[in-house]
Amino acid sequence: MSEKSARDRAIERFRSKSRTAYSIDKIVNGVYSGDANFLSKAITLVESSNPTHHEKAQQIIEKCLPKSGNSIRVGITGVPGVGKSTFIEAFGGYLTAKGHKVAVLAIDPSSSMSRGSILGDKTRMNELSKNEKAFIRPSPSSGALGGVANATRESIILCEAAGYDVIIVETVGVGQSETTVHGMVDFFLLLMLSGAGDELQGIKRGIMEMADSIVINKADGDNVQASKNAKREYQNALHLFPQKRSMWSPKVKTCSSTEGTNLDKIWSLIEKYKEQTMKNGYFGQNRTRQAKNWMHENINVMLKNRFYQNQLIENEIPHYESKIADKELNPYKAAKKLIELFDKSTKNET
Repeated sequence: MSEKSARDRAIERFRSKSRTAYSIDKIVNGVYSGDANFLSKAITLVESSNPTHHEKAQQIIEKCLPKSGNSIRVGITGVPGVGKSTFIEAFGGYLTAKGHKVAVLAIDPSSSMSRGSILGDKTRMNELSKNEKAFIRPSPSSGALGGVANATRESIILCEAAGYDVIIVETVGVGQSETTVHGMVDFFLLLMLSGAGDELQGIKRGIMEMADSIVINKADGDNVQASKNAKREYQNALHLFPQKRSMWSPKVKTCSSTEGTNLDKIWSLIEKYKEQTMKNGYFGQNRTRQAKNWMHENINVMLKNRFYQNQLIENEIPHYESKIADKELNPYKAAKKLIELFDKSTKNET
């Protein structure tokens, strides 16, 4: 038998390395040192639907918690075609040039079928993905044991433990994703376009209320004046909203991601927000509130998983679904009976 080619040997080494089960301490130390490979491994465990991986991930999170929290977490959302990826690449490049380490996490909890366009976004951030001071990671729209929101929150902790001091969480979907991201960041930035003709009518009131800043993107070329007009309209509209609990008054800025204009003003705005909310105590209070909400969300997820993973429930659900289809039982009573069965089965276990 002829000797294996260099290519075959390289493939074998790669496969062997991929199968290596690193210890928890090895991964944690790798994350602490800022090694992107170990950070990726840790996040992969967090995102896994395998219960064994999930348990290992929780131990890693526990060890990384003391080194987390030293960042500004920025949520970025915007209408389709607004240029989120272009903006994040330009903004991330500006921040790394100033000496910051930037992690970009994309989240799409609203799209369990399409799974979003996260990987496409990553390839569009071509320059930033090659930047040694940047880390770009897509989050799955489904599959993670605790849900995509849990996976993203835990990824934030891991990125902070790895030394990233600016965490950007991008919403890929629309609808529920804005609320989800708003509940895990410090500063919420809404990207908009000008010249659409109905800027104010085309966006939900709820999203505008969540925004700490609105940025009119693509303010270049023939669009400069239209962007200035849109800025004025949005700023007037923001005055109609009630005072935020943070006591921060949202500002509107214009920028061009392709020309890199006004990125410094946007960063300066975020720094002022952090300074003001640190001083009045809101920054810490908000993070504490988010952590408490995260606990309650975990309780909901764990109870739901326990319910559907119960063998008796798994066997009985088709029976009750059939009764509902035949109109022999209404959905409320069916759910009530299944929960009663679950309660009895768990009591028998103890």
